[in-house]
Amino acid sequence: MRYLPLTDADRSAMLGAIGVPNADALFADVPMAARLKGPVDLPRFQGELEVERQLSAMAAKNIAAGSVPFFVGAGAYRHHVPSSVDHLIQRGEFLTSYTPYQPEITQGTLQYLFEFQTQVALLTGMDVANASMYDGSTAAGEAVAMANRVTRRSKAVLSGGLHPHYRAVIETSGHFTGYTVEAGAADVSGKEDLAARIDDATSCVVVQNPSFFGQIRDLSALAKACHDKGALLIVVVTEVVSLGLLTAPGEMGADIVVCEGQSIGNALNFGGPYVGLFTTREKYLRQMPGRLVGETVDADGRRGFVLTLSTREQHIRREKATSNICTNQGLLVTAATIYMSLLGAKGLAQVAGTSMQRTQQLGNRLAVRLRCRPAGEAVVNLFGEHGLRHLAVELAVEPVD
Repeated sequence: MRYLPLTDADRSAMLGAIGVPNADALFADVPMAARLKGPVDLPRFQGELEVERQLSAMAAKNIAAGSVPFFVGAGAYRHHVPSSVDHLIQRGEFLTSYTPYQPEITQGTLQYLFEFQTQVALLTGMDVANASMYDGSTAAGEAVAMANRVTRRSKAVLSGGLHPHYRAVIETSGHFTGYTVEAGAADVSGKEDLAARIDDATSCVVVQNPSFFGQIRDLSALAKACHDKGALLIVVVTEVVSLGLLTAPGEMGADIVVCEGQSIGNALNFGGPYVGLFTTREKYLRQMPGRLVGETVDADGRRGFVLTLSTREQHIRREKATSNICTNQGLLVTAATIYMSLLGAKGLAQVAGTSMQRTQQLGNRLAVRLRCRPAGEAVVNLFGEHGLRHLAVELAVEPVD
């Protein structure tokens, strides 16, 4: 049978090899009170055709984001992904490679991770990037933990414009690891004075750009204020395509930059899996979580790649580990690498420019409908930048006039 391939003879041989009379004996250490009294209340097994039909019917109840207008975003964005991206990541050598546990023999995996790190570092304006994290929110939590290690302080100041899910991850991490989180109230105006909240106990200030409410800020003065008080500036970017137009956080003085990388080559996927980007300054390299792939030459002088740094519990003594992040998002990294390679810097700028242009056009059209002035301010306050961006895509396909 396809789902139960072992025969009775196979089972007998396995039980004999481990020295037990039957499968029930394998559960002898489990108290009877903790065992089920009967089968789990699930449908019994069916044939492959019946299972396929039933699962297809269940899947058909979902509404794909690409089939109807939708007004959500704030970290999940629908951009066109060239069909070549999906085609290439389904090649066996990409689809099946999970993570470089034997790095010296996985040169292909290490090479695309190296290329990915280079692209991400350039995109964010930072010195070094790791081989990815689970998603943007967990990357933000890791960034705060890293800032605490670097500064030997234990208070994080969060902007009121930070995505509430990211805030929740940071607060949860702080609760269980012992650092303090000072979160500001929701800041729709973008005029909060974060510098005034920095004191001698502050390890970092976490700010999102563009903010959850769509404001774009010059963070140079805030970076200086952080550095003057011995704190680090962490910049969160939930819509990484925006960096095709905006000044890179590294150029404004950020110490750590984390991003949600979903919008560069990955679909919405009903909310995941996604891919987290993590970059920092070279001087903080050894405090960075995750993996780092480096370039070298072998004994014959040929170009090669190595797992240069893995400050994780799987590679070094647990008490010295900087993180318990156990892997990188290999397949989604591959998709992002292919996407960025296909578009290049010019193409990414065009995608970002088109998104912004359609947002502005939508704002003007809605302002006329709502009889508001000025157009941009009224509509952004009503819908938020993220909602506008998605609505702009829909109206470009089906005008409402």
